[in-house]
Amino acid sequence: MEKNKFAAIFPVVIGGLVNEIIEETRVSDEEALELLYNSELYAALETEETKVWTYSVPKLMELYQNEIKTGKLELPDY
Repeated sequence: MEKNKFAAIFPVVIGGLVNEIIEETRVSDEEALELLYNSELYAALETEETKVWTYSVPKLMELYQNEIKTGKLELPDY
């Protein structure tokens, strides 16, 4: 069941996060996707076991912005 949830939610989460990156940085769709794909956050998102894909888009955007500022991904301890 968990795999089905991941497969259904992952594209929606990525789309929402890309839209947030576009709004915040005023880059194109392609640039936003490239920025996200090259982040540690994306690597964590695509790894189902991390459960990062269950975070809200605003929380993911906060994590992304922090990664950009600090150069490393810091996940919350839930």
